[in-house]
Amino acid sequence: MVRHWANCSLLGLLAFGIGVHAIGQATCVSFTPSSSSFAVVSNRTATPVFLSDDEWPGVQRAASDFAADIERVTGVSPALYNYSSSTTSSIGSSTAIIVGTLGQSSLIDQIVNATNLDVTSVEGQWEAFLSKEVANPLPGISSAYVIIGADKRGTIYGLYDHSEQFGVSPWYWWADVPTTPNSEIYVTLSGCAHGSPTVQYRGIFLNDEQPALQSWAMVRFTNGTGAPLTGHRSTTISTPICEDVSFELLLRIKANYFAFGALADLYGIVMGTSHEEPMMRSIPVDTNAENLYNFWVEGAERAKPYENMFTVGMRGDEPISGGQDISLLEGIIQQQRTILSNTYPGKNVSTIPQMWCLYKEVIGYYEDGMTVPDDIALLWTDDNYGNVERYPVISERNRSGGAGVYYHVGSPRNYKWITTYEQMSLAVDRNATRIWIVNVGDLKPYEMQIEFFIAYGWDASLWNMNNLDSFVLSWAQREFDLSATDAQDVVDIIAFVSRFNSNRKPELLNATTYSLYNYREAENVLAGWDAVNKSATRIRDLLSSEMQPAYFELVYHPVQASYTLANMWISAGYNNLRASQALISANNYGTQVASLFEQDYALEVEYHSILDVRQHREYPADRDVTSMPVISWVQAKKQALSGAMRIVPEGTAGAWCALSEQHVPVHAGYGCPNPTLYLDNYVPAGNRYFLIGAGGPTPFNYTATSNATWLTLSPTGTYRVYASVDWAQVTGVQYALITFNATVPEQPPMSFTATFVAMHNEVPSDFVGFVEGDGGVSIEAGHAARNTSVDGITWTLLPGYGRTQSGVTPWPRGGTDQNYTVGSGPSIEYDFYTFDAENVTVTAYVSPSLNALGPDRPLALGMQVDADTPQVRYYIPNATPGALPNAWNEWVSDNIVTVPMNFTASPGAHTLTVSSGQGALDCVY
Repeated sequence: MVRHWANCSLLGLLAFGIGVHAIGQATCVSFTPSSSSFAVVSNRTATPVFLSDDEWPGVQRAASDFAADIERVTGVSPALYNYSSSTTSSIGSSTAIIVGTLGQSSLIDQIVNATNLDVTSVEGQWEAFLSKEVANPLPGISSAYVIIGADKRGTIYGLYDHSEQFGVSPWYWWADVPTTPNSEIYVTLSGCAHGSPTVQYRGIFLNDEQPALQSWAMVRFTNGTGAPLTGHRSTTISTPICEDVSFELLLRIKANYFAFGALADLYGIVMGTSHEEPMMRSIPVDTNAENLYNFWVEGAERAKPYENMFTVGMRGDEPISGGQDISLLEGIIQQQRTILSNTYPGKNVSTIPQMWCLYKEVIGYYEDGMTVPDDIALLWTDDNYGNVERYPVISERNRSGGAGVYYHVGSPRNYKWITTYEQMSLAVDRNATRIWIVNVGDLKPYEMQIEFFIAYGWDASLWNMNNLDSFVLSWAQREFDLSATDAQDVVDIIAFVSRFNSNRKPELLNATTYSLYNYREAENVLAGWDAVNKSATRIRDLLSSEMQPAYFELVYHPVQASYTLANMWISAGYNNLRASQALISANNYGTQVASLFEQDYALEVEYHSILDVRQHREYPADRDVTSMPVISWVQAKKQALSGAMRIVPEGTAGAWCALSEQHVPVHAGYGCPNPTLYLDNYVPAGNRYFLIGAGGPTPFNYTATSNATWLTLSPTGTYRVYASVDWAQVTGVQYALITFNATVPEQPPMSFTATFVAMHNEVPSDFVGFVEGDGGVSIEAGHAARNTSVDGITWTLLPGYGRTQSGVTPWPRGGTDQNYTVGSGPSIEYDFYTFDAENVTVTAYVSPSLNALGPDRPLALGMQVDADTPQVRYYIPNATPGALPNAWNEWVSDNIVTVPMNFTASPGAHTLTVSSGQGALDCVY
């Protein structure tokens, strides 16, 4: 996740009513009356809800939820009626809420005809709905609030849209989010409305759900007996109760597609299968052509009564192997379409929704020339890590079947929820909006990421790079009933956790992921975690006991779990390092590792024990064995041969000691010279330090002195001595000696001397830019000096994107896919100043995007220093279609591709120009 992409919030769309915290909706709900409002609940009386008995079953069911939601908020349950002519005389109310679907509900059609209600804004529109007050719609009803859908899901979404605004979170069941009570509910007379969504089919795919989700469902829904609809212990998530809460969740977040679901159609959800199971059947195990054909016939016949999207084609490795027989695969799709024609006689097969998923080796068939009929949607896929392998190019964007994306959240190398926006906005720009399916693994703990994916597909026009954090802000307010200030803290917490877990995924951490002695990296990481943990704990302590479980699941557990894991691995690194330095402080770190290892398990137990054990463990569900990092122990009862006091200068893994004037570095053996530390006036930390530690049980006292007046030594107990410089006293390069003297009971005095070099570098007073410090120049991508647009495309700031503070990317991407030669496209410039080097290596840190416009349009990055010839790197090599570049696992693990270029630049001021990049640039060093 990134930070602060939300300087421009959607005030008119998000939570505009008092206390209303719905996300991405035109609010029509309030909790106080006005002259322009209609009472849903007032004075402890709920307005009755009418439907007709010929309404869709899914609408009937959603209306029941709607009534239950009103009761959740107010404690008053509205009566729910299938309307007949005698209804109004028996209810004793002159007002009603009337719900129904155009063309299906005879009640709604009657009202439209009787009142001349204008429904042209939604009529014939996929999943559109409107709501408004209507006068005298029925005999005995003087005023009604109608919720009308253009189709069954339009009506269902209209109901759940209101429920969310009333105060019922879509995640009230799956994340235990409590409902904020209000005694009264009102809606505006003008109501709410929404047109057709951006993406026609929006769905999820539960995958690799064993052992977490599946084991939990086995206990939760079947008492361990297995799925009643299938009689299969391995398909417990297909139980009616589990499907009930799953399908309800999907409809509440405005999804409409589910891969596998015996009861989906009853709820109004489109049924489909995954990327590798064609014709509504599981993976075929019989490769006999006749048997395979009959197998698919059975699948089509079984699915015939329901609303479906058929997956066509076949994975080439199951059962086809031994070459890409394109003609055979094209013939398979033709056979499948023949089956569909026979299953739906009299129906043009081109009108039956079908998609071909270009997953892994299948995209290789496509790139090698395999074709499918134009009405079949091409479902492009990501790399399993949230990076889309290919988008439709211009020639592919006018297919009648359209295109879509199969995407992953929560996979081991994908923690970048905001990358969902980056990648899926490209899909919108390139017309891949027929179907989006997101692989959600176990569903939890990716609640917010899943909801954003679906919400963006529902209405992409609401979201842009400048307001994405407003989604998280509104989400935090909706789920935890927080003030805007406290909700912003939650935004920052989630931003940190997401960025940290994106920089290095938790399951890929090790003891040396973060440097233990360079740039204070590991300790800065832990300091960041400590601050975030305190912030998360502060929010937790504000919340009521009813809110605590949801907050634990959605925010606090991810903080605690990630912090614990990071702290454990970094402590293990320090343990190993200190042991190699013969410091007994290694044992303290070892003890801490063991404690954190137990804390990790305690968090799992706590997660399982909240409320009624409804949820399951979030991470990492696929570990067969949980083992502690390897640690070392130093014998603390015995003094090491080289003496009682150890000294570790910053920036080295070595340790020095002094005994009888012989300096003994632990790592390098005897006779190693005294260390030298360098500091210039552009080092961000502003000082250097020496770590002082014990090499055994014997206590000692020490002093640290310098022979230079410009050098200040600041001991911090017995842990560190910081050395800082008064730069007003230093000109050019000056040297000093730092002497450590120690007294040890019953041992000779100890002495140690280090050399300290101070370099006071100066730049012209009128220079503005980045200055070399500590031998390098580090530049945040967003801190550019100049930005040149070409054809309306500009390198645009992405606040918080990448490893640190910001990234930049060419924007807008557009649909014309401009291609520039190096130096001719939009460019961005950075001014920098160096002191010594003639040979300069510039390394760009770039997000790991693939060549998604095809192998003939590889991603290119151009860089230039001053007026030298621009250099270009095509930094993502093309791979065999269906495969990934050789270094891809490393790049997605680091979530960075480094692109180095070498230049010659004399000491002084220079300008770096970056141009011709298709991907998002994180930062430049």
